[in-house]
Formats: sequence, C-alpha cells, structure tokens
Amino acid sequence: MHGELARVVREHAGRLTACLVRVLGDFAAAEDVVADAVETALRRWPDEGVPDHPDAWLLTVARRRGIDVLRRQANYRDKLARLRWPPQPDPDDRLKLIFTCCHPALPREAQIALTLRTVCGLTAAQIAAALVVGESAVAQRITRAKRKIAAAGIPYRVPGDTELPDRLDQVLAVVYLLFNEGYLTSAGDRPRAAHLADDAEWLAAQLAWLMPKQPEVLGLLALIRLHQARAAARFTPAGDLIPLRDQDRARWDHAAIGEAIGLLERAATAKRPGPYQVQAAIVACHAEAPTWDDTDWPQILVLYDILLALAPSPIHRLHRAIAVRHAPPPRGGPAKALAALDAMSEAERHTLERYSLYHATRAELLRDLGDVEAARVADQRALALTRNPAQQSLLQNRLDQPLT
Repeated sequence: MHGELARVVREHAGRLTACLVRVLGDFAAAEDVVADAVETALRRWPDEGVPDHPDAWLLTVARRRGIDVLRRQANYRDKLARLRWPPQPDPDDRLKLIFTCCHPALPREAQIALTLRTVCGLTAAQIAAALVVGESAVAQRITRAKRKIAAAGIPYRVPGDTELPDRLDQVLAVVYLLFNEGYLTSAGDRPRAAHLADDAEWLAAQLAWLMPKQPEVLGLLALIRLHQARAAARFTPAGDLIPLRDQDRARWDHAAIGEAIGLLERAATAKRPGPYQVQAAIVACHAEAPTWDDTDWPQILVLYDILLALAPSPIHRLHRAIAVRHAPPPRGGPAKALAALDAMSEAERHTLERYSLYHATRAELLRDLGDVEAARVADQRALALTRNPAQQSLLQNRLDQPLT
C-alpha cells in the first residue's frame, strides 16, 4: 500500500515543484515546500485514503507552507495572489526547471541526476539503475548539485539560443532516461510506468516545439514515439513481457510509426546525425519489418556501428551484440555475439556487471552455444539484478526449464 501511495505522490511532485519554483523564485524553498507536502500525504493518506484530486490536495498543503515562505519576502502580497488552485503554470515551466538543473556549471552526471530526482520525481534507486551506477553515488551527485545551484545563484530560465548547445545534450538525456524508466520500470509492482513514458513524450514534444530545427530533438521524439507505438503488444494481460520476436505486430500503431518516421526524415534533412536519430533509425528498422524474419539485421548492424562511432558506450556495445546474435553469417551468430561481449574493455564489463540485461544476454548466447549450466548461472545473476516484475517472470521461467 505504501509503495502505491508513494507512486501516486511522485506522479505529481515534479509538476508541483516546477509550479512553486516559478511562484517562490527559489529552487531550494520550492523543494522544501513540496517535500513537506509529500511527507504529510504519506502520513495521512494510509488512514484517510487517496483524495479524488491528489494534485489539488498536495498543492493545498504546499500552499500553506508556501505562504509562510512568501511572508518572509518583501513582495509577498503580490505573489500570494499567484499561489492558487488551479495552478496556471507556463507551458514550459518544467522545461525551465530542467534547463536550470542542466546548467553547465554543474558536472554532466550531476545535472542529469538532479533533474531526474527534482523535476521528474524518480527515486535515487531508479536513477542509479538508469545511469548504471551505485545509489550512494547518485545521492552524492544530487547533494553537491543543490549546493552548487544555491551558491552560484543559477537563474531559473530557459537559456538563450547561444547557450543551448551547452545544455541541450543533458536535457535530451534526462528525457530519454525518464522514458526508459517508464517504458520498462526498474522497480515497483508494475512492469511499465505509462505516466512516466507519457511525460517523457510530452517533454520531447515541447522541446520539438521550442527547437523545431534541432535534429537530435526530432530524433528523440521519433525514438520515443516509435517505442510507444508498440506498447499495446509488449505485455500479456497478466503483465508478462512479450519478446519482440513474438509480438503481434497487428497491434502496433502503424499510423504512429509512420508519423515518427516522418519526424526522423525531417531530422535527416539537417545532415547532422546524432545518437538519438540513429537509435530511432534502428527502432524504425524493427517497426517497418512485417515479421521478425523480415528484419534487416545487416542494416541494423551498420546503424549500430554508426551509433558507436557517435556515442561509444558499454550499453550500446551490448545492444550491438544482441543484433549480432540475430544477423546472418558471416557477421552474425551467437559465437560472434559472445566474442563481441568478451572483447569489451575491463572498464566496460565492470559497468555492465550491475546491469541485468548484460547477464541475460550472455545467458541466451551461452544457451545457443550449448553451455546450459553457464547459461543458468548468468540467468541467476540477471534475476538477482532486476526488480522489474515482467523481467523477473521471464528469467524465472527460463530457470524453471529442465536442463537439456
């Protein structure tokens, strides 16, 4: 029950923080006010029940504390009139807050962690899973970033055109990681958090409206919408994960796929390829294939090579190895895919050691090659690392299969 209440609260905390930052004009004060409202909700809702309008309830509680804050400000009377229900935030309020957190005065990792926590409402554990780092490291980054914002007096505003290049990459990373957490959750009792995925799509669309000529913005929006287009076919009614190979492609939203590909084509006219455009092109290859057997794996491998040249990372290398497994000879096959994983640097393997998909992929490759005992060990490690119920069910079903 408490976990469900915490989820409901988190769904509204980011928007409430953005609204209060605009009204109070103080990042730290707004966060304190929201934290008080959240604490009050988690204390009272178990006995009183979740109200019909949780956002209004939270704002009412936050308003009382906000009034105390405003009374200490010289011009509090004018601001009090603006702190009312229903709130009337600017359409880009959360974007302003995202750009504030993604200030180049902060280290990149701190920008992303702070924004995911403060604006998007993810927990430290969810952020750690998204960044494939330890939870304590995330907490330290957030604390240092808050201190830096307060000490430097970082302004709350959307930066001018000349400032965008220093911030846009991190803003896109925040929206991308938020979508990933919604698309396949890292914790909780549900395999997918639709509200987070929808939030990320909305933010990406707002960015595309704000910066319609930025190809990577269009690429990210296309990527998100391509994934969203097959959401209805990803899970069974019981919530079990359906692998891409086995999905009913008739249930995909083919109109949305066409619109997303149109966005990708618009981005391509700028002739400035980037990681999100390439990832969207990879997903488009899957989305346009009438069946699994029609998938253009050679083209996907070419795209992964481009992606690694643009943005080398252990996660991208892992996904390329998955593509190698399915590609035809001479470039593909399980042995070549396993060799690609083993060829990673020690630092890359160390990063992936805490990533469930890495071990699940190794298990599949080992099973393909006949080493069922080693595959079982890898699946056990993958199961220990995931908190997603759909992934847990899939891995447990593998482990329940008799050794052959």
